[in-house]
Amino acid sequence: MIVKLIGLGAFGISVVLFSYHYNQRFLDWLRFQSLGTRDYIAEKLAMMFIEIPPQRILLAQFLLSFGLGVMVFLAFLPKLFPGIPFAIVVTILGWKAPKPVVDWMFQRRLNKFVLQMVDALSLMSNGLKSGLSVAQSMGLVTQEMPNPIKQEFSLVLNQNKLGVSLEEAFNNLAKRVTTDDVEMFVTSINILKETGGNLAETFDTITTTIRERIKIESKIAAMTAMGFYQGLIVMAIPPGLGLVFYLSDPEFMMPLFTTAIGWIIIMVIIALEAVGFFVIMKIIKIDV
Repeated sequence: MIVKLIGLGAFGISVVLFSYHYNQRFLDWLRFQSLGTRDYIAEKLAMMFIEIPPQRILLAQFLLSFGLGVMVFLAFLPKLFPGIPFAIVVTILGWKAPKPVVDWMFQRRLNKFVLQMVDALSLMSNGLKSGLSVAQSMGLVTQEMPNPIKQEFSLVLNQNKLGVSLEEAFNNLAKRVTTDDVEMFVTSINILKETGGNLAETFDTITTTIRERIKIESKIAAMTAMGFYQGLIVMAIPPGLGLVFYLSDPEFMMPLFTTAIGWIIIMVIIALEAVGFFVIMKIIKIDV
């Protein structure tokens, strides 16, 4: 008995010392995971011209994570074993999900912007050939084309009207829209404005380059689509077989949902499915 008390006391002291030593690191990590993620999401949304107060973003994070986690835990009551692990998993996923979703929205906007650049640069090239300046040609784009290129070019023109040089406004555009095509477009304008040259011809060359790259990406997407759908079919086989077995013999499958070992097997299957999906996406992703 004395030995157990001594062991428990030593364990408690070690936990206290460990917590005291690493408490600042834990608090810094927790702050980064909350406020850092909130600020990152707010910044990305602002770059997409979506204004949402940071307080609402943080509230949405808590509702998606802890709110859904509590709902899952209550749904499994009175069974604590499957309820607690699934609630923890849902809480973590709910906390991590907004960031990749916002990244996907931002990348989708970038892709749409690049596609619109083909028509926008053709329009600017025609404007320059007719005697308009670069700013006036961009004004034609803001009048004729939809978002997001209308928003970005309008912001460039507004910054220029407020006293920002056109070169600096274009550099700000390259920082907001981080693609190679925009970098090439901005660099060509800044260099040719200083050294002189035919901007209209340069825009035509950039348009041709973007068109050829889009063709190559479309071919690659068509070639990798088969691997993607094959991966989805392979991932659908385990839950599909489980549904067939449950419909044909429910009593045979019930231990999978009523015992601790069964829930462990389900969680392992879900983890392996997630790893398989991640590996498949890495294999079929080809950067151009």
